[in-house]
Amino acid sequence: MSDALTMTGRGLRLGRRNVDAVITSMMLPIMLMLVFVYLFGGAIDTGTLYVTYVVPGVLILCSGFGSAGTAVGVSEDMKGGIIDRFRSLDIGGTPILAGHVGASIARNLVATALVLGAAFAIGFRPTATPLGWLAALGLLVAFITAISWLSAALGLLTRTPEAAGGITFLMMFLPYPSSAFVPIETMPGWLHGFAEHQPVTPLIESMRGLLLDQPVGNTPWIALAWCAGIMATGIAASGTLFRLRTR
Repeated sequence: MSDALTMTGRGLRLGRRNVDAVITSMMLPIMLMLVFVYLFGGAIDTGTLYVTYVVPGVLILCSGFGSAGTAVGVSEDMKGGIIDRFRSLDIGGTPILAGHVGASIARNLVATALVLGAAFAIGFRPTATPLGWLAALGLLVAFITAISWLSAALGLLTRTPEAAGGITFLMMFLPYPSSAFVPIETMPGWLHGFAEHQPVTPLIESMRGLLLDQPVGNTPWIALAWCAGIMATGIAASGTLFRLRTR
């Protein structure tokens, strides 16, 4: 645990050296939210204020942008040779990867606060209870942790930081064919099955219901099951790939 906390601090310090990437990952979701609300929101009927509808999806999109830095950071470590020095200090692969994940969670929470601040400024007015806020935040942290571990595995899978940044685009794409920005029933029929049963949709629906103090049924448990599956896959894959890359 001590090594993992040290590696988390290292990851945060490395982020300060790449300020442009950090600012982009934090500001781009806000810019997209403003574009959707002010350019497209008037043409989309969601039964409520569009900013209220779209904020949960933007938060998930923000997590995807933030997790890309995890893949890039892991790939840079593997390419730069620092892993050999860590191993000579008897630091195992798990603390190294956990440090990248911990730094990703911290960065994403800061980005989440910025997005929520911007959302409140343009009219977002949730009606959640304190317990609803806590549950929504818990779901978001679970998702951030899961995709950060998956991003770590992708960083080990690719051979260059550029490729690592590119492959994480798949995670950033998932919120679009979901209920993040438009109701699923407005999409073409052939897309409904994927949009309804992909990992992001139950997460967004749960967060939207919790923030608006509406019934959510068993949707949060489905979202948590997806997060657990993604995280288990990411941890197992990253552990295996790390051993293969450092033999």
